[in-house]
Amino acid sequence: MERSTIVRVHEGLHARPATRFVKLAKGFESEVELVKDGKAVSAKSSVKLMLLAVKENQEVTVRANGADAIEAVEALIGYLENPRAGLDDESEAGGGGSEAAAPAPEVSLPVAAPADGTPKLQGVAASEGVAIGPAFAHFPAEIEGPGRRLQADEIYGEVERFRAAVAQVQARMDRTLAEDNLSAGDRGIVAALRDIAADDSLSGEVERLISEGDDAVSAVIGAASTIAADFSAVDDHYLNARADDVHAVGRQICLVLLGQDEVSLETIPQGAILIADDIGAWDLARAPLKRIGGVVCGHGGATSHIAIIARSHGIPAVLGLGDKVNQLRTAKEVALDGNAGHVIVDPDETTRSDFTRRVEAATQERAGLKIFKGVTPTRADGTVIEVAANIGSLEEIEAAQEAGAMGVGLFRTELLFMRHMHLPSEDMQAETYSALAKAFAPHPVIVRTLDIGGDKPIAGIEFPDEENPFLGWRGIRMCLDRPDIFKKQLRALLRAAVHGNIKVMLPMVSEIAEVTHTRALVDECAAELKAEGVEHASFDLGVMIETPAAVLIAPALAKEVAFFSIGTNDLTQYIMAADRLNPTVAKLNDVTNPAVMSAIELTAKAGVAAGIMVGMCGEAAGRPDLIPAFIGMGLTELSMSPASIQRAKKTIAAMAAER
Repeated sequence: MERSTIVRVHEGLHARPATRFVKLAKGFESEVELVKDGKAVSAKSSVKLMLLAVKENQEVTVRANGADAIEAVEALIGYLENPRAGLDDESEAGGGGSEAAAPAPEVSLPVAAPADGTPKLQGVAASEGVAIGPAFAHFPAEIEGPGRRLQADEIYGEVERFRAAVAQVQARMDRTLAEDNLSAGDRGIVAALRDIAADDSLSGEVERLISEGDDAVSAVIGAASTIAADFSAVDDHYLNARADDVHAVGRQICLVLLGQDEVSLETIPQGAILIADDIGAWDLARAPLKRIGGVVCGHGGATSHIAIIARSHGIPAVLGLGDKVNQLRTAKEVALDGNAGHVIVDPDETTRSDFTRRVEAATQERAGLKIFKGVTPTRADGTVIEVAANIGSLEEIEAAQEAGAMGVGLFRTELLFMRHMHLPSEDMQAETYSALAKAFAPHPVIVRTLDIGGDKPIAGIEFPDEENPFLGWRGIRMCLDRPDIFKKQLRALLRAAVHGNIKVMLPMVSEIAEVTHTRALVDECAAELKAEGVEHASFDLGVMIETPAAVLIAPALAKEVAFFSIGTNDLTQYIMAADRLNPTVAKLNDVTNPAVMSAIELTAKAGVAAGIMVGMCGEAAGRPDLIPAFIGMGLTELSMSPASIQRAKKTIAAMAAER
């Protein structure tokens, strides 16, 4: 018995949908296979299903042989044709949240030699703040098997020992999932690890190796390496990342077999700097984050999972050191600057005194700023100045709320697209935007439509090779050329607008036609949703001002949109014709340059004259030295990193008091 269908499962059979599919398949006595492109795998193995790399909208065949084959095929086909199938097992997985993003590629960065002569390791500035404290090196030892060949009469006992170790690891993971201090994202990742530990592919390969005479530890290492290599060979960044998950699970099983405990983070001293080549999801879920003074890692970047957690807890972090992190293995003390991405090993007395002073000053400033969390800042004339947060994921909501954000001035939707193996479905986007709207209601949440290009590629969209991707097919240009992608996002935003004050802004606008074309698509999407009986609501449409063209046509644009949001990062590089990623021309990327400030003022005047809101969502919005000038130009909304919100509110309050 077999039947073919088009897969509608939300995002395809990635980790959790694959696990759910396997659970359904195991409920039938029949042997069940899933076939794609002529390759058949057991439908009762989540690992094999993931390796088949079944994506949304692909054709597959379900094949069953046995007494209940008809029932099995019907049930499994029903699952594959359900667009919400990737979401319907969230409660079983332990909560919402996305799968882990693929780890950043390891890079080797040089030792910086600043003007003060102090040698500094340069990494990625992932979470702002400074810290100095005792080094806590987290470099777990490599696990090696004893290398002893088993006698025939030892094989049965070794298999039983392996099975008991797997059961113990699963029980440990179940206890972790039962804890109420896990974030939704962490919970989903740990649940995916548990699925791998329970998978027949891993256990079957281990038991095969044991039957051939390998000891259990060596067999687990060998099986994990084989399966991880299979994941690494798949042409999909998301599935490549599952190789790390397999190794992580294999390590936990080996530790149980050896009667050893993982190097625990529970013993980290108060204020210590956590140093690691990489930190696994399980370790991170159990770490005492309140005791960690700072984080330094060889892997990771500003959008990695550890960076998000560090920012949400106010922990300074420098990531992406690559091999240079090994220089910290024997360090006694470490100083780090999460603003600049600097790490100093065993600082001298002068550096120690400087960092201690900066840490104390920052602590005092934070304490003094807390009183501004609930303040609603106004101009001297009583006009409210909205101080909002720039965020890129639901995991950052808590940090923004704790800081006193008056909504979201920039929600970067590209992370939602970049962290998954497929383009996110309309349902998934709608859930994300709805959660965001509910979290900040009645404050506004400004969602930037997909802003990607050759500099920020994502799976599912093929970008052309471009000499300069910053001047190429990106932002609204790409979206209007790909209505199949853009309309899903617009439909999701219309659906989410029911749950709060959603506003939508378009990136990289350079001509009015881009706005009118988008508005036509919005109307088309609204008509479709109405015809389908799907609840939705309208939203304000605005534009980011970040191209010189947008500045020059700002008076005309202001008549077409509900608001402006000035993106100073890109606006500066375009006004100055200086690549902001090129260190050679870094000095030109200065928002205070008269040319850039003039562009901001021209934009503000056009918006004020048209009676629309003018805001700013670039990094400059949080600078106390520039806030008075921006408000003087007529800006009434400033959006920034959550860490800068209370400082900005204080600055605005002081301005009003002086008048």
